Amino acid sequence: MPALRGSANVRQSDFSGLRVLAEAAGEKFARGVVLYLGEQRLPFADDLWALPLSVLWDAP
Repeated sequence: MPALRGSANVRQSDFSGLRVLAEAAGEKFARGVVLYLGEQRLPFADDLWALPLSVLWDAP
């Protein structure tokens, strides 16, 4: 299991586990999210997003 780390930067490699899950789940895979310490919502690929950790507490 990879170590958990906090970062204000997101890399393609941060999504490797989600890509494996997406392939295994096929059409059942809805979306994958990596939470990070930055401030922007960043699309990385179809249905893969990097979201700021603060979205867990922000009101819509």
